[in-house]
Amino acid sequence: MTTHAPRTAHSVTLPASLDEAVAALTAMPAAVPVAGGTDLMAAVNKGRLRPAGLVGLGRINELRGWQYQDGHALLGAGLTHARMGRPDFAALIPALAAAARAAGPPQIRNAGTLGGNIVTAAPTGDSLPVLAALEADLVVAGPSGGREVPVSHLLAGRAMLEPGELVAFVRVPLLHAPQVFLKATGRTGPGRALASVAVVLDPARRAVRCAVGAIAPMPLRPLEAEHWIASLVDWDGERGLAPEALVAFGEYVAAACIPDQPPAAEGEEPPPLPPAVLQLRRTVSVLARRALGRALS
Repeated sequence: MTTHAPRTAHSVTLPASLDEAVAALTAMPAAVPVAGGTDLMAAVNKGRLRPAGLVGLGRINELRGWQYQDGHALLGAGLTHARMGRPDFAALIPALAAAARAAGPPQIRNAGTLGGNIVTAAPTGDSLPVLAALEADLVVAGPSGGREVPVSHLLAGRAMLEPGELVAFVRVPLLHAPQVFLKATGRTGPGRALASVAVVLDPARRAVRCAVGAIAPMPLRPLEAEHWIASLVDWDGERGLAPEALVAFGEYVAAACIPDQPPAAEGEEPPPLPPAVLQLRRTVSVLARRALGRALS
């Protein structure tokens, strides 16, 4: 039996601009970009990841702010959860600010970044269902220039980052309409989500968009439930819905995201869901009902 220390990164590069970061990643394709490091360094410390090199993004100021662009907000991937949780950002994208404030204890919020949350793509990432409901796009920088990728495509594996590429910005539409993020945890206070729900109203398109996080490898969009509830909203009036409609929406979302098990044979009743799965379905139903109710009120 032998023992040895995990191999650490051979080199650390600290570029001062986005172009320098792309050049460093292109020169060393096996290197890993790092900003807050809340997930990356945890994996390194546990021996699950042994990068050949690190490209630190902390000195690149253009990745740590945001700007307005054609009715959208162009968010730097280096924005920390703590920065997104402040009132000025909350006035811009309320649901993303709420997700940032729920991301964990202060030390995590102060270090963890929006881009890291996306690239790590952990199912419990709090920003992911919000970005899915907002139908955000990623601006990817690379040696061949920039390209845009829907965030849902990256999370689903339909688009991948090529060697030398990194997520530079997140392009989010500014809807100027109510949006809500809620999550359930296993304990009081900040913690990993057992389930989370983001609901976004889009009055211009007379649409309701909903995404459910933490219960699957990527956020789930119950599209039929979205279309059904949007058809009941009085977009030209007060937009309120009867309590029965809110309850039905929650159940619709939960059943779509956590469906019944298929029957063992044709003509037979489907087997009951395990108690833990039924509880999770009830949790999703309550979160969806409350999130929609708060958005409409």
